[in-house]
Amino acid sequence: MSPCPLCDAAPATIAHTLSEAPSPMEIILCETCDAHRVMPIEHSDYWQCLTTSMWSEDLAVQVTAYRLLRQLSGETWAQDALDMLYIEEDVKIWAEAGVPVMNTTPTRDSNGTILQAGDNVTLIKDLPVKGAGFTAKRGTAVRGISLTDNPEHIEGRVNGQRIVLVAAFLKKS
Repeated sequence: MSPCPLCDAAPATIAHTLSEAPSPMEIILCETCDAHRVMPIEHSDYWQCLTTSMWSEDLAVQVTAYRLLRQLSGETWAQDALDMLYIEEDVKIWAEAGVPVMNTTPTRDSNGTILQAGDNVTLIKDLPVKGAGFTAKRGTAVRGISLTDNPEHIEGRVNGQRIVLVAAFLKKS
């Protein structure tokens, strides 16, 4: 059995047909990759293997890696990989056709400025952090934010903990 073309670890045993392909095409994945591809955001650390597999010459692997990276684009490493990735224009059109439609409402800070993944923001008021036992103080800088599926929230690191913050209480710095 050959190794999985995405993670290169486990034996590939599950065939997955790629949607929107100009001609029928499939990729054979390991059980872990097949299970994690359904909700890649929940397993974002696992998918760091895509930074290697995205360079495959196999079109099915390129398209699958591109689609997963697009879904993970809120992660800094995934956005960096997408920025580096080069695929032919016709392959990119095919790959984008199969990317699930994501929320198109932009995330805005308290001033209405659109926030992007990787931006730096500042808290504009003290916020009690539920479950963590501390209060995030006004003026605290949050660097390298990640966007969430909800345009009203972002993820960031405060006091060494990754937490979800309400965008209305932030200001882009």
